[in-house]
Amino acid sequence: MGFEIEMKLSAPVAAAIFSAALALPAAAAPASPAETFPGAPGVITLSGKCAKLVVAKFDATKGCKNELASVTLVNGLVTFIFTSDGKALGFQGDGSGIKPASNGNARLPLSLVTTGVGNKMTGEVKVAGFCTFGNPYAGKPIAIECTAESKDSSFTGSFRTGGTLVKKGK
Repeated sequence: MGFEIEMKLSAPVAAAIFSAALALPAAAAPASPAETFPGAPGVITLSGKCAKLVVAKFDATKGCKNELASVTLVNGLVTFIFTSDGKALGFQGDGSGIKPASNGNARLPLSLVTTGVGNKMTGEVKVAGFCTFGNPYAGKPIAIECTAESKDSSFTGSFRTGGTLVKKGK
């Protein structure tokens, strides 16, 4: 699909991201309106529409899955994971750096883009960029927009929810 960028990912980070992502329950209890996003350690899966997924000049939007995973690790790292044709692209940053943005949104500064196939992360690249997002617990549609650049490439992911509740896992 075009995610074949030479990268390295630490085994513990890859294992944590995809172990958590694969541990999602079939059904989850409704979320409390007071919850924040991305929230406590665990996995949140959003359903909606993948509007855009581009790596460098390769447009993977056509095969992009209409689910997005948000993984928060115990150390505070937050990763938004887009998937397309069996491959994964994760936008990762330190959750302690999340700041308010316009229109009630929040902004996560990015430090890494991770890549993988199936449930195995195979690489990472240092980047600068942001993910801007709303709170899906508010019960209305939100957007998650991620853009990042490395010294050799650019990455863009855009996802829009339908406003329904999310699936949570630990």
